[in-house]
Amino acid sequence: MKKAIALLSLAIVCSAAIAMAQEDGWGHGKFKRVLLISIDGMHAVDFANCAKGISTVNNGDPYCPALAALGKTGVNYVAASTSKPSDSFPGLISIVTGGSPALTGIYYDVAYSRNYDAPAQTTGNGLAAGPCTPYAAPTGTTSEYEEGIDFDQTKLNGGAPGASLTDGGLNSINSKRLIRDPNNGCNPVFPWDFVRANSIFSVIHRNGGYTAWSDKHPAYSAVASGLGPIALDDFYAPEINSNVIALPAVQTPTGLSCTSIPDPGSDLTAWTNSFQNIQCYDTLKVNAIVNEIEGKDHLGLKDTKVPNIFGMNFQAVSVGQKLIEKSNHITGGYLDAAGTPTDALLGEIKFVDASIGEFVKELKAKGLYDSTLIVITAKHGQSPIDPSRYVSQLINGSSPATLLSNAGYIPYSESTNNPTGIGPTEDDVSLLWLKSSSDTDAAVKILEDNPVLIGLGQIYYGPALSINYNKPTVDPRTPDIIVTPNVGVTYSGSTSKLAEHGGFAHDDTNVILLLSNPSFNAKTVRTGVGTAQVAPTILKALDIDPAELSAVRVEGTPILPDADLQ
Repeated sequence: MKKAIALLSLAIVCSAAIAMAQEDGWGHGKFKRVLLISIDGMHAVDFANCAKGISTVNNGDPYCPALAALGKTGVNYVAASTSKPSDSFPGLISIVTGGSPALTGIYYDVAYSRNYDAPAQTTGNGLAAGPCTPYAAPTGTTSEYEEGIDFDQTKLNGGAPGASLTDGGLNSINSKRLIRDPNNGCNPVFPWDFVRANSIFSVIHRNGGYTAWSDKHPAYSAVASGLGPIALDDFYAPEINSNVIALPAVQTPTGLSCTSIPDPGSDLTAWTNSFQNIQCYDTLKVNAIVNEIEGKDHLGLKDTKVPNIFGMNFQAVSVGQKLIEKSNHITGGYLDAAGTPTDALLGEIKFVDASIGEFVKELKAKGLYDSTLIVITAKHGQSPIDPSRYVSQLINGSSPATLLSNAGYIPYSESTNNPTGIGPTEDDVSLLWLKSSSDTDAAVKILEDNPVLIGLGQIYYGPALSINYNKPTVDPRTPDIIVTPNVGVTYSGSTSKLAEHGGFAHDDTNVILLLSNPSFNAKTVRTGVGTAQVAPTILKALDIDPAELSAVRVEGTPILPDADLQ
């Protein structure tokens, strides 16, 4: 017994010594690390409702106690806006670079680029292979940075050669499925090279910090922009759009066992098709964060370091907001325009909150909580909150890309008339690249002549577009036309959705943004801010010059106001 107690005491002393060494070994400010969390889809009003409670939900008690606790020592930016477009890819890149799409060139995970050529091999989602002649004029191509560039998108590990069951990451990317750059000898354009601005991961790594990130696609290794893969000391990206499988020994923070598939009657071709299965998927990344807090790699197999910048995205709330799961007749989303969650969405919020509670618990157990800045935000919101406003426009009418494809203005790789193609860039926004920018006026006339057919809200082109983006004739990434439809209109024919994101509407863009640390006094900031300001704020917190970000130098992205970072 004495020997066991002595060994236990020695282990505690050693653990404390390791924590102190990590505290003292990097950085000069009060923050030694930042935990960055994106709760995809979570609005500012979702946080307000769950932290304060709603009389008709959860017996009136707050239903996100962990987030509510962070808010008590947090700065809450209630007028925060995502990137526009508000899709996951531009939303993420904005958060980690501080840049707008005009700088980063990131408009959507499926977009178009006039200065690149098609991949050497057709992608898993149907972006066709095509020719590329080194140093010849490019033909232009749809660009894809999602599951279609995996070796095998049906597998959770993305088909990475030799990878374990769940270990998706850099090695899951099939370079033959990447678009190519003729001005670089037709070499493939990797995700981190596609982004035209450097990220916080590159800056922090260059300054001697240890970096880690977990996300939903191997393609989201794009967060390594600037230095490339060496900017990520640990990267984890199990493929979210893979086939659902049992996850032995995995249990969610709310107690759901994933050892067998919890919802086997659902559509098992993607984790996002089930309110339960998505929680098992997200738990893989939750476990990765806990392992990293313990100073291990994402699988918990190797001793490494506690990262100075690390985090993940949650997908569960986004699924809870927009899924109609027909196999069990459960509908997610909201009950009203005030953001009252359905039972399905409530369950997803509680799961995410319990997961964040695990992070806080582990940070405290390791003596790291006080020196950690926790940032909670979202890549995008979801529109509409009001369930009565949702319209599946392709059931009721048409879409801008359909009209312009029929008129012959859209490149074939983007055309709705391409029977095997990946399709146009349309959700509750329509991004339109034309065969020739000289056809813009004629294309706009077609759209304006058919407002009801396409649920037209507003058209951006010419000066109205180039004031916030670059001119399409100058920048090969800029769309010729952006169409934002009426609120609630989605260019979808799906009967399994209640909402979508990507657009410019308030419900798309107004998301949670919370900075929390025990040293902070609770504060609500109503000044308009952007999630792009997260990147320079993180560097400032780590005592690194925000001007090391190209977005700060080029676009002047400021740090977030009213946070005591020193």
